[in-house]
Amino acid sequence: MSTAKILVVDDDPAVRNLIHRFLSKQEYTVESAEDGKNALTLFDQLNPDLVILDVNLPDTTGYSLCQEMQDRTGVFVMMLTNRSDEEDIVQGFQRGADDYLTKPFSLVELGARVAAVLKRQRIVTPATAKCITIGSLSIDPGSREVSFNDQPIALTALEFDLLHFLASHPNRVWRRSELLQEVWDYDYVGEPRVVDVHIGQIRRKIEAFSKEPSQIQTVRGVGYKFEVPS
Repeated sequence: MSTAKILVVDDDPAVRNLIHRFLSKQEYTVESAEDGKNALTLFDQLNPDLVILDVNLPDTTGYSLCQEMQDRTGVFVMMLTNRSDEEDIVQGFQRGADDYLTKPFSLVELGARVAAVLKRQRIVTPATAKCITIGSLSIDPGSREVSFNDQPIALTALEFDLLHFLASHPNRVWRRSELLQEVWDYDYVGEPRVVDVHIGQIRRKIEAFSKEPSQIQTVRGVGYKFEVPS
């Protein structure tokens, strides 16, 4: 198995060098950059498996850089920030982030999060997989496209995986821990409510094209289900 490649992007040299040295000792191949321009140059050269990305950069935002990198290769992204507000966390996930770590953090926690993310595999669906059509909602696993009333809905990689999984198992209730295992495909060591954030984003995007509530229903005290009328 080849060594995982990690790109660290942070304008604080102390933080950047600390992470670089720590991950290098874990036998990862590590490169680091202090701004968006150098990060993209290294990104193309390294083709990393994971990017650890600070939100605040001198020439761009980590959110914009996350989305651009995701659009290029679908790379895993872990956001780093001093902020802990829910709006900032939501914005990171909206741009495709896979995980979110708030400064200050311990190197032990960082190492556990990195190892957990790298265990995960992006869900790859055969092009011949059947399209799911429920009412005006269409989910095409081959092209990974979602539409409502023939209007395309832009979802991040995780949002698509989560929606497709729920729609593939209609009317079954899933606990958050089960969804983390099935969709994230690893034992998530972060905050379980990350599921709630992604569900909320999917609902808002679908409901923007419909006056009806989303078919993803909350089962109080348990989790979520994709409800399909009998």
